[in-house]
Amino acid sequence: MDQEKPQRLSLAAARRIALAAQGFGKPRPVRPPSVNQIETLVRQLGVLQLDSVNVFSRAHYMPVFSRLGPYDRSRLDRIAGHGNGKVDRRLVEYWAHEASLIPVEMHPLFRWRMADVDREAWGSISRIVREEPELVADTLELVAEQGPIRARDTGAVRPPPRPGHMWNWHEGKVALEHLFFTGQVAAARRVNFERLYDTTERVLPASILERPTPDPEEAQRELVRIAARALGVATEPDIGDYFRLPRADSKARVAELTAAAELLPVEVSGWSAPAYLWPDARRPRRLHARALLSPFDSLIWFRQRTERLFDFHYRIEIYTPAEKRVHGYYVLPFLLGETLVARVDLKSDRQRGALLVQGAFAEDGVDDAEVAAELAAELRLVASWLDLSGVVVPASARGDLARELAAIIG
Repeated sequence: MDQEKPQRLSLAAARRIALAAQGFGKPRPVRPPSVNQIETLVRQLGVLQLDSVNVFSRAHYMPVFSRLGPYDRSRLDRIAGHGNGKVDRRLVEYWAHEASLIPVEMHPLFRWRMADVDREAWGSISRIVREEPELVADTLELVAEQGPIRARDTGAVRPPPRPGHMWNWHEGKVALEHLFFTGQVAAARRVNFERLYDTTERVLPASILERPTPDPEEAQRELVRIAARALGVATEPDIGDYFRLPRADSKARVAELTAAAELLPVEVSGWSAPAYLWPDARRPRRLHARALLSPFDSLIWFRQRTERLFDFHYRIEIYTPAEKRVHGYYVLPFLLGETLVARVDLKSDRQRGALLVQGAFAEDGVDDAEVAAELAAELRLVASWLDLSGVVVPASARGDLARELAAIIG
């Protein structure tokens, strides 16, 4: 009997499925979203990536704003354990995509990664336990006795250096990161984005700690399910990248779920690679969204997928020398309708109390006037949310959309 041919999806249909799966296309709440609404969104996405760059806004705050509109950031802080306020632990930090916030019940799904530190972690984090086992043990003891602690507190792990013996803060930081990666300590909270470490037993609820450790294969299958649901329709590399699974494991788990009919093979017009559809994915016939997207938003963080899905070539240029940047330092794509229509280089000038538009660039084939008007409205909204008094487009702003944007904003 011939195998049934995969269903074929147009690129536009795939794009709408992907946007809906990522939480776009529904009207933003009229009232500021509640803690429960914020939590529900994070569970839908599965992960919020963290990043230290704060030239515009902390990366993990933006995906919630992009989908739900203005919200009280302290509500996200509360469920993530950030800041010095009340904690209602619903999210925890771990290396999920990169450094990320995930729902607490997902923490056991990464125990295979914690156990496989030699393959999964970068060099110094995996090496230190072999090179400095006593330092790692002493650092864990320090956390148990004094936690939560900052990395700088690890200077107390050892007495002053003996002649010929090297000790510095970096060693303590690496030891802490090893303990964090292997799950022996956890991020109790962040204050001014600085991570405070404590024993995992004091951070995670007992109900999570007591869960049996799943087999690595079953944990990875569940991560693939979460990723596939959050992506809607995706290739195997798209799915594997979501939680940075080793490629061989990603291929194996996707094949297993496909064989079990938990993923449906599909062909997407214009995609050379096979794709997989989450069976319960929403399939809207039309979709309208308007959002600025952080460079670390899960809709666009896998750049190959962004290009394949939106015909939008995007590279972050933070680490590119200024003279070689094409669009700017911190550039956010602008989503309008079902398409990425522009990109804008933004800076929150907190001393002046203004959101600076350092560059604004329209994509080919868009209506510049419409895009500029919608972008101006979104910029005003995000400026207000960031407690900035207004939007400024200086005369030095680059890009073909800058002048029209300046005329609207005034």
